[in-house]
Amino acid sequence: MTCMPWQNSLKPLLPNLPQNIILRILMEKVFDIISQTKANFLGIMDGLSVEQLNKIPAGFNNNIIWNFAHSISSMQVLCYKLSGLPLVVDENFVDLFKKGTKPEGFIDADKLAHIKKLSALTFEKLKLDFHDKIFKDYTPYTTSYNVSLNSIEEAIQFVSVHDGLHYGYAMALKRLV
Repeated sequence: MTCMPWQNSLKPLLPNLPQNIILRILMEKVFDIISQTKANFLGIMDGLSVEQLNKIPAGFNNNIIWNFAHSISSMQVLCYKLSGLPLVVDENFVDLFKKGTKPEGFIDADKLAHIKKLSALTFEKLKLDFHDKIFKDYTPYTTSYNVSLNSIEEAIQFVSVHDGLHYGYAMALKRLV
């Protein structure tokens, strides 16, 4: 297991626990944070029409649906692609919602339902794959936040930050649609 700097600061507080147990406890909290962010995101979306979810207000480059789907796409790249593993979603989905893209058309209710299912399925798969220890390698990557990711643990932690950022964008968009 990769030892992260913040883990070292916890060792004096938890002196009798092995590093792998400390990491497991902390990663469970990170998964809880991601789960809650996804639930909050769905809460925003459930209160709006498909038309509102597709609307791109003046001054913005994307919409609420794009931000939600982008979080799925980014998790795939940060966790699976950079680990040298196959994506859980279709490569075309990742290409539609990856960093630097914009909405390419109207997402209808059926496509929205599919995206919501993908969000839940990909997150559950990530948790299972992490616990099954399928992530053996990781290609270091520096995010646009200027955060260096060197392990799957760091990537998953960053997913929680990234999802929170796009949830924040969605909250701002909701006020304008």
